Amino acid sequence: MPRISAGIFRLLLLCSAVPAVAGTISVQAMLANHEPFAGAVVTVSAAATHAPVAPVSAIVDQINLAFVPDIIVVPVGSTVEFPNSDSVSHQIYSFSPTKRFQLPLYHGKPYPPVHFDQAGVVTLGCNIHDRMVGYIVVTDATYFGRTDARGIWSATNVPRGTYHVSLWHPLLRDTGASLDRDVSVTGDESKNITVQLAQALRPAPLQATARSRDQY
Repeated sequence: MPRISAGIFRLLLLCSAVPAVAGTISVQAMLANHEPFAGAVVTVSAAATHAPVAPVSAIVDQINLAFVPDIIVVPVGSTVEFPNSDSVSHQIYSFSPTKRFQLPLYHGKPYPPVHFDQAGVVTLGCNIHDRMVGYIVVTDATYFGRTDARGIWSATNVPRGTYHVSLWHPLLRDTGASLDRDVSVTGDESKNITVQLAQALRPAPLQATARSRDQY
């Protein structure tokens, strides 16, 4: 076995001790009236090829005639379980091209999780209760999440590179480039992005009850 000189050995130790340089991307989402935009979906896609994000197992329950939570974001390949915690039966469906499926009339937890293998937005409905609406955002982005009550979402430990940041919500009137940003991370830094809507949100559809932790 070849021997490593002391100088090379010290160099290898030094290189291994140097942490990878990574930054932070922080998004501040604002409504047209300058109030924080809570619950908006943020996706950050790397321009360069990257390893896919590992799929997850998520749950969308049905409580008080509503989907809870009403919006979730999952990576491609994830599964979602749809238990029914209501005392009445529901019949869940999606006609969205991203994923078409139907869970016939049930309550409790009789069906296996649904697999989401294509990126896009899936709109959920109930054949029995028309006012029930929910959304699953299936993404192949490197980083993703939803803004908090202050309208803020952040991604940490972001490697150097160029990224495309997008904002989405089912009640948006704004579309296209006004909600997108390109940002470059060049080192151990924080990139702060503010996205303010030019128009007010569309009125929320009539609901039987408040449906999620993030109110529109």
